[in-house]
Amino acid sequence: MIIKVERTGDIAHFEAILSEVAAQESVAGILVLACDANDFGPAITDSLKSITQPVFGGIFPEIIHDNEKLSCGTVVVGFSHAPDVQVIPSLSDPTVDYGTIIEEKFPDVEHVQTMFVWVDGLSSRISALIDSLFNVFGLEFNYIGGGAGSLSFQQKPCLFTNEGLIEDSAVLALFDMPSGIGVSHGWTTISDPFRVTESEGNVIKTVDWRPAFEVYREVVEAASGQKFTDDNFFEIAKAYPFGISILDSEKIVRDPIMRDENDALICVGEVPQECYVSILTGNITSLVSAAGNALNMGNAAFEAESEDKMTLFIDCISRVLFLEDQFYQELEAVFTESEMMVGALTLGEIANSGQDYLEFYNKTAVVGILGVSTSR
Repeated sequence: MIIKVERTGDIAHFEAILSEVAAQESVAGILVLACDANDFGPAITDSLKSITQPVFGGIFPEIIHDNEKLSCGTVVVGFSHAPDVQVIPSLSDPTVDYGTIIEEKFPDVEHVQTMFVWVDGLSSRISALIDSLFNVFGLEFNYIGGGAGSLSFQQKPCLFTNEGLIEDSAVLALFDMPSGIGVSHGWTTISDPFRVTESEGNVIKTVDWRPAFEVYREVVEAASGQKFTDDNFFEIAKAYPFGISILDSEKIVRDPIMRDENDALICVGEVPQECYVSILTGNITSLVSAAGNALNMGNAAFEAESEDKMTLFIDCISRVLFLEDQFYQELEAVFTESEMMVGALTLGEIANSGQDYLEFYNKTAVVGILGVSTSR
């Protein structure tokens, strides 16, 4: 495996490290993690088309290289394992049967150990895709990935393929590569559960038959001592996500990012109608501890022997916004000097938690320990 990083966001510098990685005989697949501030667009299409190895990855608000958070620049990872990379289009189309598409694109997964799942984080049917992956493959192998996109919350091309950047899609990369996955979030419950009485995709319309924002505001204003205005919703809400109750497991977090004119709440990821949600909060200590716990879980789940390892850290950008200057503590909790680490600060995280289930998370730390062959 080869890792190259450039910190300028300049297209020419990106093309240089991409070409350098692709030129190595040992490289059979290429992961690209780029920052939204680079403002990549159609200008990089020819460079991507020139690469003969499968290319996959995404554009994110920020990325990670070792214990450094980058708000500008690109990380390119060349794997010696050859991936089977496929695109699942139309990730907001309510008529698409993702299960059928997945079965057609991946007829043989006998030797698969790990699947990377990168999605457009602003698509409205991400959870439907995740459910289809689970229905088709179950937990035959590990999954890790997350939502690409911009903190402007404006949907645009954000996923890397050999044909250029695409949007409203998923890019799946299947590897015969061992891995161990850890998932933890550190948020705690501060309210009684509410029943979601009306929802549509990632929009919560009513809870307990009341407008969702009305109920949310009552709890959050009382807990925070702050008042919502027309322009401060996300500034307050970043510390108060929803938690979807799951039997015998840590709650699945959903991040409310805005409210609409009908006092519905728009989240990153679907919220099923008739599920029960609580309001959560956290602090620096609980979130940093959770990141360290995710690392421990990933290492414990990694069962391969005599393998070089790399850490892939998928962390939610809203955890960064919550922790602010203290985010370095999360990086330090996950980074190990003896192992290379790359990662992305995402709009939602994708992973299997142990052997229990596969899920699209928000505000959650996901650590993947990947068994890789290294070369310099």
